[in-house]
Amino acid sequence: MSGRRNSEYALYVEYVEGRLTWLRRIAFLLCQDEHAADDLVQATAIKLFAYWPKARRADNLDAYVRTILVRAFLRERGSAWGRRVVLSGALPDTPAYGADRDSALDVRDALLAVPARQRATLVLRFYCDLDVEQAAVALGCSAGTVKSQTAKGLANMRRLLEPSGAGWRGL
Repeated sequence: MSGRRNSEYALYVEYVEGRLTWLRRIAFLLCQDEHAADDLVQATAIKLFAYWPKARRADNLDAYVRTILVRAFLRERGSAWGRRVVLSGALPDTPAYGADRDSALDVRDALLAVPARQRATLVLRFYCDLDVEQAAVALGCSAGTVKSQTAKGLANMRRLLEPSGAGWRGL
C-alpha cells in the first residue's frame, strides 16, 4: 500500500475503534439482540470502509455512519429472509445501572414489539437525540414521515406499556 492509503486506513481503523461502543449501543437498541447487533455493526463497518474517502469528507461523520447503520437495519428487516427468520436470544446478563431494572426491561420489550421503521425512528429521535430533519436524512424519508412514524411509535409504546396492555409483564 502507498503511504497515503496507509494513512487513510489508519484513520478508518482509529475512527471505528473509537466509535465501536456507540455503534453497538445503537445497533442493540434497534435489534434487541446482541449477536444481530454485532452483525449490523460489522456490516456498517464494511460499508463504511468501502465509502471511507467520501465519508471522511462528510460534514458530520457520525451522522453519516449512523445513517449507514439504520439503513442496513431497515434493509435487513425489509428483506424476505428478515421477515421469515426470527432469531430470538436472551437479553444479555448485565448488571443493572438504573434504579428500576424492571421498567427498563419493559421499555426494551415494548421497543422490540414496535415495527422496525417506527423503532428506528424512535431510536434516532430519542436515543441519538436527532431532530426531525436529521432523522429524515438518516432514514431517507421526508420530515412528515418521521413525524408520523414517531407519533405511531410512541402510541404503540404507550399502549404496550399500559398495565392492561398486551406487552406488560405484570405479576
